[in-house]
Amino acid sequence: MKWRALMWVLWPSFLIAGATSATVFALVDPLDINFLGYVQIGRQFAYAAGFFLFWIMAALSSALTLHMAPRGQVLDDFGDPI
Repeated sequence: MKWRALMWVLWPSFLIAGATSATVFALVDPLDINFLGYVQIGRQFAYAAGFFLFWIMAALSSALTLHMAPRGQVLDDFGDPI
């Protein structure tokens, strides 16, 4: 994968992860989250894990979009470039 294509995926997904984690953690207190009913996690761990989870999800979405984008020149029915 080219470095430019990697940055097309990572930079927008980083921005989306920041906005998403700010929105989610403005509404949800990490201390109220229990895993498996009894495991408590710290706030900083929840913020970091949430951010990286959102970043991975957004990066997968951006990578799928880049993978599905047409390569080369797209032509219409008459052979003219679109």
